[in-house]
Amino acid sequence: MKVAVIGPKGLPAKQGGIEHHCSEVYPRMVAQGTSVVLFARSSYTNFPWFQRYDYEGVEVVNLPSLWLRGIDAFISSLLGSVSVCLGQYNIVHFHALGPALFCWLPKLVPFVKKPKIVVTCQGLDWQRAKWGKFSSTLIRLGERSAALFADEITVVSRDLEAYFWQTYQRKTVYIPNAPASYSDSDPDFKFGTSLGLESGKYIVFLGRLVPEKRPELLIEAFKQLDEKGDWKLVLVGGVSDTSSYQRELVQRAEQSQNIVFAGELRGKLLAEIVRGAGLFALPSDLEGLPLAMLEAMREGVPILASDILAHRQLLGNDRGILFQAGNLSSCVEKMQFSLGNLEQLSSMAINAKKHVAEHYTWEKVTTENLDVYSTLLALNSREDIPRETVTRA
Repeated sequence: MKVAVIGPKGLPAKQGGIEHHCSEVYPRMVAQGTSVVLFARSSYTNFPWFQRYDYEGVEVVNLPSLWLRGIDAFISSLLGSVSVCLGQYNIVHFHALGPALFCWLPKLVPFVKKPKIVVTCQGLDWQRAKWGKFSSTLIRLGERSAALFADEITVVSRDLEAYFWQTYQRKTVYIPNAPASYSDSDPDFKFGTSLGLESGKYIVFLGRLVPEKRPELLIEAFKQLDEKGDWKLVLVGGVSDTSSYQRELVQRAEQSQNIVFAGELRGKLLAEIVRGAGLFALPSDLEGLPLAMLEAMREGVPILASDILAHRQLLGNDRGILFQAGNLSSCVEKMQFSLGNLEQLSSMAINAKKHVAEHYTWEKVTTENLDVYSTLLALNSREDIPRETVTRA
């Protein structure tokens, strides 16, 4: 089986849920005998145009791209779709709704056996605040293109599954994400200490500093706590076309000595800061299925999150604390409760860790994606059988 992948920025993953998803799933597919070619953006990988390299068995092809918001993804997805038409692939897998704008192109290949098209939706990207009206319109068109032309659509949450059915009467396959594997971390907590942190005495936010994840709500809630003692708030993450928003966050926090911007962390440093947290907080208004939260749950860190469907699916009634999304007073109240009831939250964290271990593994995600591919190819083979043969069978 030969699979082409379009949409991810590249491998290895630096930042972003889609890239981490691909870095976990596709090497596992290769290990099981599947050939995978991933079309990447040269602006992300820093490799020359059209240069190819190997990432754990995955062939990565660097396509021309530009460091321009929206244009970068548009160009690389278009070129990737055209490139697919010049090769012979069994499956073409598009990740995200923007790249899916071109999911009809591989159906024009001049071969007898046309590839089957799979689109994975990790979230309704057209709702994200960083996109302007024109970009949001293109992404929405990508969503409609997926609904019309994809042979199969996979989604990472039950919320997205319901959305596609209600909007397009389109059935989808639910395949959730799984948490990334963290590196070993320093048991002496030296990096955390260098940031002025005490293990178990800080709240951590992990994610891109973008408006839909609402880090400003977290900052304001933390500032309004009546009793926070020597607790601190740590924001871990880089920007995504939102540098002006990051400056706003810094201005909000500049009067508080207990708010720390740690920047974008990876590897041992990221593992150390997440594992050392007394509370993980994610106040997002919009999520598909958040990998950062899954990672914190797997590490046994207590969770505080906004009450949106994706978070409710993960936390249920006994795996974390939820507050009303976008509501500052609710966030303050639940944060204060969390800091005052750490024993109860620790019990919830144990339940969350067991839940993740049972339901969210990359081996399971890989197998379910391969099942989707195999099912589509079986249908493809059946379509090649003469009609009278099918009738007799």
